[in-house]
Amino acid sequence: MKQVGIIMGSKSDLPIMKEAIEILKNFNIKTEVDIVSAHRTPSKLMDYGKNAHKRGLKVIIAGAGGAAHLPGMIASLSPLPVIGVPIKSSNSIDGWDSVLSILQMPGGVPVATVALNGAKNAGILAAQIIGVDSINIQKKIIEYKDELSQKVIDSSKNIN
Repeated sequence: MKQVGIIMGSKSDLPIMKEAIEILKNFNIKTEVDIVSAHRTPSKLMDYGKNAHKRGLKVIIAGAGGAAHLPGMIASLSPLPVIGVPIKSSNSIDGWDSVLSILQMPGGVPVATVALNGAKNAGILAAQIIGVDSINIQKKIIEYKDELSQKVIDSSKNIN
């Protein structure tokens, strides 16, 4: 069963969002991936936001550039945790417009926000959320973090 929905505002966001897809694949977490534009496909957005949990999803990762309304709109409709990925797009102001659009949500409509183009961290955060109820996923996250730690230790040995 697919546990994480990964959506983005346009196909041009896919190169960034692939990082979330890949890290979740490494944790053996099944995903569904779709393009859902807040401005060009509002009916699709409404359907996705209202029904994602009914399909068994546990977390939604939403990437968007420019005005970046997608994560917040999905969060306003869904009972699931939403992780927003601000994307520096061709019409972006150095990505700050996307960051602030996702970060500055009103009270009552939370969106967990990762760094600009931070889809990998969004995938890891989604895995950690799922890991709360899955000891197997939690073990994989612990192993992953141990590997990160070991890489730093190994690199420090080679400084001199």
